[in-house]
Amino acid sequence: MKKKAVALAYSKSEKNAPEVVAKGKGYLAEKIIELAKKSNIPILQNKELVDALFEVKVGEEIPENVYRAVAAILVYVYKNFLNKSPEEILEKKESLKKEES
Repeated sequence: MKKKAVALAYSKSEKNAPEVVAKGKGYLAEKIIELAKKSNIPILQNKELVDALFEVKVGEEIPENVYRAVAAILVYVYKNFLNKSPEEILEKKESLKKEES
């Protein structure tokens, strides 16, 4: 069985839910993982979630049936990799936008 990878992005101010920004099998999955590592993007493994997200087209928001699983991952990433709450990150982002104006 070929390895699969799905990359998600989320901006609360721009989207209602996280969206699939990349996905692939085999060689493409390896490249997605390699790019994530080079970019210091956290990589988590969840075969069932990847299988479910693989059905979503790139550029589309995740379906409601995976919200809970993805939310748990986002909380884990915020706490363990960013050392900030989602609210703190959003506040910082908004303050940067105001400074640019």
